[in-house]
Amino acid sequence: MRRLRDLLSWRRPPTGSIDAFAPLPCPETPICIVGDLHGRLDLLGRMLDAIDARADAGAHRTVFVGDMIDRGPQSAAILSRLVQLNTAAPEQIICLMGNHERMMLDFLDDPARCGPHWLANGGNETLASFGLSPWTRNSDVSADKRLESLAADLAEAMPGEVAQWVIALPLVWCEGTLVVTHAGADPSREIAGQSAQTHLWGHPAFLRQKRYDGLWVAHGHTIMDEAHAQSGRIAVDTGAWHTNRLSAAWLSQDGLEFIEVSNA
Repeated sequence: MRRLRDLLSWRRPPTGSIDAFAPLPCPETPICIVGDLHGRLDLLGRMLDAIDARADAGAHRTVFVGDMIDRGPQSAAILSRLVQLNTAAPEQIICLMGNHERMMLDFLDDPARCGPHWLANGGNETLASFGLSPWTRNSDVSADKRLESLAADLAEAMPGEVAQWVIALPLVWCEGTLVVTHAGADPSREIAGQSAQTHLWGHPAFLRQKRYDGLWVAHGHTIMDEAHAQSGRIAVDTGAWHTNRLSAAWLSQDGLEFIEVSNA
């Protein structure tokens, strides 16, 4: 079921509205939360340009919700660019781990067991972005040995600083009443009590139940027709890798605004 959910990415009808749940976070310094990139370097560039062009950009912070890799064609370049940005300004550029980064790391750790799942969910595109041949079954070589060889090739092709950066990615970022994580949170548990599985893959109750602690959880992972805020959730994944639309939420003293860039 988890693989099916990741492939199909259940869609909620668009709302585009902000309901009367709890006061939205109102940070003194603007915060921009960017949805799942999935290897779309072109849309990352457009989003960064759109942010920098804002009159109120100032000393803003930008948080990427994870799933920076897979499916799109430029995962290696995305990682290189974000490592550069985050290293140069770690307080201003924050990158979180998504389930796709976790799957890649699991593949490197245990290619025979974890490889087929990752490769079927966009890992082949990531291999290609590093100049590697995609996974194919070869009757002359056992599947396990071929997967082990691919993992070794990827480990060699990926710069060491990039690999260590991905390993160290945090699961959650919080400020005031704002929580940013990749896939969501269990509404019945405080944020400190969430499991890594929930942060990376979500929770069955997250999209159905409201939180009652006054927090707003910004997330990606689940593709929406449009970015929106509802019932303590701020959704920013609009399926950039196949819709050609990358979305972000801009939170400031003036409230909440959504940014969208496209390459249609």
